Amino acid sequence: MSEDPADELLQRALLDASDAAAVSLAVGGLPVSESVTVIFHGRRDLGTIQTYVAPGRHGAGSRVAPSDLLRVPCDLDLADAEDRAAAELLYLEQATALRDALVGADTVLSVWREPLEDLVGSDVGIDRSLQLRVALPAHRLLPIALVAPERQLVVAPVCGARTLAEGRPPLGIACAQQDLARVYPLPDDPERCLGDFLELADAHAHELAERLEHQEASVERFLELSGDE
Repeated sequence: MSEDPADELLQRALLDASDAAAVSLAVGGLPVSESVTVIFHGRRDLGTIQTYVAPGRHGAGSRVAPSDLLRVPCDLDLADAEDRAAAELLYLEQATALRDALVGADTVLSVWREPLEDLVGSDVGIDRSLQLRVALPAHRLLPIALVAPERQLVVAPVCGARTLAEGRPPLGIACAQQDLARVYPLPDDPERCLGDFLELADAHAHELAERLEHQEASVERFLELSGDE
């Protein structure tokens, strides 16, 4: 796992430091994502230091297209630093918390892959796109997801929105289909979670079928009344 010293990271300003600056942090050796780059981008006019995650490794001076950046709402907060030295320590602490979160979530996602394949009875694909076909009930943490096409099921790491000054962000694994989604705690048993979600999906499908049948019957009766008139 690659880890850059704080001094080196703080020298990676890609824009004019008087108005905006960006610092990158490469995280490699991930079992599913392989490697990603965290980009902290601060702007005076926005008053925030926003966090983005891009697939692959991007060094100092690299150009990354906006379409390759996943916005992750876990931002740096260095306001309590009294001087530059204190800011460096806070940055290292907060960047490390985010890096550990990325490593932990990706590792757990890799653990989910085999149980998911066993339950759906087919190979599971990996989706590296920033825009998924289903809506998730929480913010994405990584530009990666497991996909079971036959079940139209997506499994992806998610996180809660908070500043990194509050510590490692709350993490979970989201299971989602087109009109159903649920988040499970990161350390939970994947087999239990997948079994629970597939049961919910089956129950939801039956409820939807009954609702559609009811609606069709209502429309049929309405058309009969209209025909009589």
